[in-house]
Amino acid sequence: MADRGCPLEAAPLPAEVLESLAELELELSEGDITQKGYEKKRAKLLARYIPLIQGVDPCLQTENRIPGPLMTAATSKPQKSRATNSRDERFRSDVHTEAVQAALAKYKERKMPMPSKRRSVLVHSSVETYTPPDTSSASEDEGSLRRPGRLTSALLQSHSSIEPWLDRVIQGSSTSSSASSTSSHPGGRPAAAPSTTTALAGLTAHAHIDLHSAPPDVTTGLAEHSHYERPQVASVRGIPRGHGRNVLETADGVPVNSRVSSKIQQLLNTLKRPKRPPLKEFFVDDFEELLEVQQPDPNQPKPEGDQMAVLKGEPLSVGTSGPPSLLAALQLWGTTQSKAPCLTALDTAGKATCTLTYGKLWSRSLKLAYTLLNKLTSKNEPLLKPGDRVALVFPNSDPVMFMVAFYGCLLAELVPVPIEVPLTRKDAGSQQVGFLLGSCGVTLALTTDACQKGLPKAPTGEVATFKGWPPLAWLVIDGKHLTKPPKDWYPLAQDTGSGTAYIEYKTSKEGSTVGVTVSHSSLLAQCRALTQACGYMEAETLTNVLDFKRDASVMNRMHVVSIPYALMKVNPLSWIQKVCSYKARAALVKSRDMHWSLLAQRGQRDVCLSSLRMLIVADGANPWSISSCDAFLNVFQSRGLRPEVICPCASSPEALTVAIRRPPDLGGPPPRKAVLSMNGLSYGVIRVDTEEKLSVLTVQDVGQVMPGASVCVVKVDGAPYLCKTDEIGEICVNSIATGTAYYGLLGITKNVFETVPVTADGVPVSDRPFTRTGLLGFIGPDNLVFVVGKLDGLMVVGVRRHNADDIVATALAVEPMKFVYRGRIAVFSVTVLHDDRIVLVAEQRPDASEEDSFQWMSRVLQAIDSIHQVGVYCLALVPANTLPKAPLGGIHISETKQRFLEGMLHPCNVLMCPHTCVTNLPKPRQKQPEVGPASMIVGNLVAGKRIAQASGRELAHLEDSDQARKCMKPPFSVQFLFLADVLQWRAHTTPDHPLFLLLNAKGTVTSTATCIQLHKRAERVAAALMEKGRLDAGDHVALVYPPGVDLIAAFYGCLYCGCVPVTVRPPHPQNLGTTLPTVKMIVEVSKSACVLSTQAITRLLRSKEAAAAVDVRTWPTILDTDDIPKKKVASIFRPPSPDVLAYLDFSVSTTGILAGVKMSHAATSALCRSIKLQCELYPSRQIAICLDPYCGLGFALWCLCSVYSGHQSVLVPPLELESNVSLWLSAVSQYKARVTFCSYSVMEMCTKGLGAQTGALRMKGVNLSCVRTCMVVAEERPRISLTQSFSKLFKDLGLPARAVSTTFGCRVNVAICLQGTTGPDPTTVYVDMRALRHDRVRLVERGSPHSLPLMESGKILPGVKVIIAHTETKGPLGDSHLGEIWVSSPHNATGYYTVYGEETLHADHFSARLSFGDTQTIWARTGYLGFLRRTELTDASGERHDALYVVGSLDETLELRGMRYHPIDIETSVIRAHRSIAECAVFTWTNLLVVVVELDGLEQDALDLVALVTNVVLEEHYLVVGVVVIVDPGVIPINSRGEKQRMHLRDGFLADQLDPIYVAYNM
Repeated sequence: MADRGCPLEAAPLPAEVLESLAELELELSEGDITQKGYEKKRAKLLARYIPLIQGVDPCLQTENRIPGPLMTAATSKPQKSRATNSRDERFRSDVHTEAVQAALAKYKERKMPMPSKRRSVLVHSSVETYTPPDTSSASEDEGSLRRPGRLTSALLQSHSSIEPWLDRVIQGSSTSSSASSTSSHPGGRPAAAPSTTTALAGLTAHAHIDLHSAPPDVTTGLAEHSHYERPQVASVRGIPRGHGRNVLETADGVPVNSRVSSKIQQLLNTLKRPKRPPLKEFFVDDFEELLEVQQPDPNQPKPEGDQMAVLKGEPLSVGTSGPPSLLAALQLWGTTQSKAPCLTALDTAGKATCTLTYGKLWSRSLKLAYTLLNKLTSKNEPLLKPGDRVALVFPNSDPVMFMVAFYGCLLAELVPVPIEVPLTRKDAGSQQVGFLLGSCGVTLALTTDACQKGLPKAPTGEVATFKGWPPLAWLVIDGKHLTKPPKDWYPLAQDTGSGTAYIEYKTSKEGSTVGVTVSHSSLLAQCRALTQACGYMEAETLTNVLDFKRDASVMNRMHVVSIPYALMKVNPLSWIQKVCSYKARAALVKSRDMHWSLLAQRGQRDVCLSSLRMLIVADGANPWSISSCDAFLNVFQSRGLRPEVICPCASSPEALTVAIRRPPDLGGPPPRKAVLSMNGLSYGVIRVDTEEKLSVLTVQDVGQVMPGASVCVVKVDGAPYLCKTDEIGEICVNSIATGTAYYGLLGITKNVFETVPVTADGVPVSDRPFTRTGLLGFIGPDNLVFVVGKLDGLMVVGVRRHNADDIVATALAVEPMKFVYRGRIAVFSVTVLHDDRIVLVAEQRPDASEEDSFQWMSRVLQAIDSIHQVGVYCLALVPANTLPKAPLGGIHISETKQRFLEGMLHPCNVLMCPHTCVTNLPKPRQKQPEVGPASMIVGNLVAGKRIAQASGRELAHLEDSDQARKCMKPPFSVQFLFLADVLQWRAHTTPDHPLFLLLNAKGTVTSTATCIQLHKRAERVAAALMEKGRLDAGDHVALVYPPGVDLIAAFYGCLYCGCVPVTVRPPHPQNLGTTLPTVKMIVEVSKSACVLSTQAITRLLRSKEAAAAVDVRTWPTILDTDDIPKKKVASIFRPPSPDVLAYLDFSVSTTGILAGVKMSHAATSALCRSIKLQCELYPSRQIAICLDPYCGLGFALWCLCSVYSGHQSVLVPPLELESNVSLWLSAVSQYKARVTFCSYSVMEMCTKGLGAQTGALRMKGVNLSCVRTCMVVAEERPRISLTQSFSKLFKDLGLPARAVSTTFGCRVNVAICLQGTTGPDPTTVYVDMRALRHDRVRLVERGSPHSLPLMESGKILPGVKVIIAHTETKGPLGDSHLGEIWVSSPHNATGYYTVYGEETLHADHFSARLSFGDTQTIWARTGYLGFLRRTELTDASGERHDALYVVGSLDETLELRGMRYHPIDIETSVIRAHRSIAECAVFTWTNLLVVVVELDGLEQDALDLVALVTNVVLEEHYLVVGVVVIVDPGVIPINSRGEKQRMHLRDGFLADQLDPIYVAYNM
């Protein structure tokens, strides 16, 4: 690097200069700056200290600070054009490119995590084809996460040199290189080494890896507990919550070694640096979340000029010599100059296929007019009347037939409506064209033979009816189909008045298609004005590359050579060659054509353009046209092109040609350029940019106003006030040569074609109306018109306006790496959260790698941010050639936008940046100092509100005076009933009464138990425990059984010998790796001295497969109860007091905590008694239970209640429903169960699986009219949509509308609410979701915005008291206030046996007292938020009914922006966002919201969801999603109660075990 610049003089440089030089060196070495940029900056730094450094532009030394004049005459410097080797780009301005490159160099790299993608989604080349950089190997810090075998060997050569290479990749690329399939080497070669942050989707947790064992389980400190994977199992987070933290996380809370989280950390670092000063915030009432309104910046530029005057063009000289009308001209030339060529059409090889002479044109048009008027009849009436509209459907390669059709229609006094050839039944925008045809009343379409053959056909052979089109008759107008008119026939066409001549269609920004009507007089005036402005001479030759449907003139007997788009694609030089060969005097092109020909011109020596006197650039108003014009001139000036020949013009569908630059020989002023500040433009103000050389827009003039027209510029919004001279507005034209109306649309016609501009005082500037052109611009010096953009491309972000074309130009200037396919970029805005958000969609080259894509995306973001000071909300890349095309091959913007919003774009890469763009979120909520509990009570009293407490019926009045008491023999007649006593008593008094029936998947009874059978089996188990197990009273016994009677017998066996049973779900044989560790953990945590099980499970627990998952040597004694001898126990154990432990109930909460609660004998009996009273259970009743029998209310109903109340339970194991979905409902119907219980997962299986089969079930005799109450056992907010769809669906089978209800229980009390058979129906209220976030309840009407339905969770059980307490102050709350539900009841659990990890937190869960009011009662805290509300209904005792509404678990809530969100609410919104989202779960990670969605569709469509998910969460919840993870169906783990295990999911995500299809990190 010593040779850079010249050696410095001895004079010491100041410290800050040395520091800046060092920084520059670093930037260069890291690839942040180009060599050229480096030298420029270095020279600039040293300019003051060294007389002159070679190679420095002197202008840089003098730092020319003098503000230049607004416009500089455009001199053409012969500068070398940039050598480019591909014409696949839109033309680009060198100025702009340099500005963009400089902006990127200036940008200090923000590290951005790269999205990770599953290998199968990358359809590019395979892994083997990527070669690693020479020095590289796999990274050391990757731990044991390695590529599968075939790569590892190549990658493990030298570890020493890896670090610098990785650093170079990570810092040098303008992105943080990360989770792609390849990290790109700075030299540009893809590399196969995973960089430190790579999240290789190809590497799943169970890939076969040669050199290392399976990846360690990051979320647990224990290597063997890698046990999450498959859902449907209640597995446990294997870390002791309290002490596990330090093992796992670094100081800032990021787990070590987790690739996902290192990316999240990167994302956080990106977000920590605020990019812009925050907006001014104003006070927001905590309740109303008002969106931030962007305050205008006091320093923003404001227009300061005088009010503009209306600019008048030269008068239109109505020459006496010219023909009086177009048709007169046609007749004149057709009869006097019949051999003169009119139009030459070329084929794709560039050969002239057909030259139409004026004579031919005249005779064929006459033939067509005659045929149309006389030969088309329907029911003997002529089909067409003068003035009818006729569609012209001609391909772009056939201008000859089009011209004949056009003039034929004019001669027949019909109105042609030219449209594009529909290629398929679903072309982009085709439906809107159909709407236009329908509204114009078109019934006939003219076309050619060849074109008609190519149209899609219906089975009948007719042309198919296109979507949204009216029925059309198709007429082929090739010569042989037309009738020659009689000699004396002549049409009576009037073509000079204000009647409509033709209708040109235009597609608006929203995609709707309108027809602009052009009258005969306008058409004539337009031709005359163009002739005058361009100085057309008779018989001149003109080459035209544009769509001839928009431009055709016979006025001056000119010869037009039409060059089809297809030929330009094959040979971009064709138009230049034709100019040469035809010695054309004028050429009509677009900047694109000039650019393409530049790229293709090398080696063409024989080109000569000296014949041209006008090169009309039709899109001279585009931001990139100036660079095309300059570059074109630089190259072709040596081939005879004169600088003054280039004539940009501006036109619009409404005003036709607005302005055109005249050559100096026609008296035009010299051309001008304006260098405008982007910042000024965004405020609609013209400012010359002096300081900031980067963000400027250079525009060229589009010449003068058309002859005979007046032009003014009016404000874009509101009334049409004239703009000031330095203000940008919409250009309006008043002329007889503009369009006259939008066909059939009076309202917007008035708005656009009949605008009356007014001065600041409101005085109209003219008595004639002006036409709005849709072009934004201003009038410059010499009365030249400048256009800076189109109204259709205007995007208003905050208070600033940006132009889509400018942003496209910036994006195109970003990549000298030729990334965008054919320069195809679409920019549009979508409204999210009441503001426009910019979306940029580009087609990427087929050979682009993941790394290239991400690098390009991040550089585009930086460039746009730097130059336009605006954030891009979403940047999407789609495969080449997949964006909807407009007729001439451009991008159909409105259709692209539509697809984006509907999730039909199918991008292959997406980058969302909501964090930077969305600046109008409500202010985060500040926690106010809480009102104390005492004031709360007083406040409620003053307001007349009662304290929110409620209770079920009193138990004292309902003391069990049933047979049990009376009939019990002396040993049993004690005041308290133990369950073991009840079973013995039932076995004694009603030995043959059946208690349990177990059904299998076929619906047949596999086992039953009468009172005596159950008693005897329990005795045998008790004997085995005492003899074989040598257990003492009080020992804990784990019962590992499938759902069935064995489990129940084993439970009572334990009670008979005084042991404490612990029910445990058996491991899943196909999934031991994840389910067995949970079993082992419960056995260990519950300190079980013995495991009881069946023979099959015993074998499984000791198998070789089990040994791979857990240490099988540490199992306690395992007893198999399948064949234990028939023995009696000497005496059945009687607990010394009711408070002795009866059983332990272990359950994994949805937050992943394994908690075991202690149930005493007293609580167990009280629970059974409450349920018996609530559901009116007697020995004569039958109930059907489809629940898992391992914990909570499911266990109580399955094992305890039947023995206590004597009713018969029909047991349906939920697992059996997987092979026979209708099993449960058939059982309910067969046994005529009045009461049935199920879980949400069972209800969901029935709803999804039996939706279409209700008819078949009715045929089989399934009848559910017997059901009084069907209760869903749950520990969550009622899922209203599911219960309602279940009710609706099975109403056909007789299910009563009011039967379905829910229950509520939790760890501290497994049954708090249960609907039961009596009492009022459950009520539903609607609350405001925004108020809930603030911990408040606001009741609203159904259907109001942000409303959320909440259903009451059933009736409070007898003996249960509930109160709502404040979560912080623990004071009581008033009616309809949100707080924690506290419960007091005889069947509360007596405490946690153990909470794995967080013992300290739970100390007060069972012994909480209110801080004020009734401070004596001891309550248990449920950990759930909810509220009580007194309803108008009365309960059985005649009191008003208090309804309890559960809102959600406190542990699950997400604290974001100072508010409390319930995951289910966000998930509900996300699931609604797109039809292919099957399920969704959300969680937070270091303050980022992570949304995991299951994709039920093709992997290609996965990326469509990213933007939709981000949008819906912003719109409905005012939250920015940090990470969107798209996974396969079934990845989100669900427990047996149908609840999502969000914490497991989170652990799996952070340990990189989800094998996601795509992970998007939103910036």
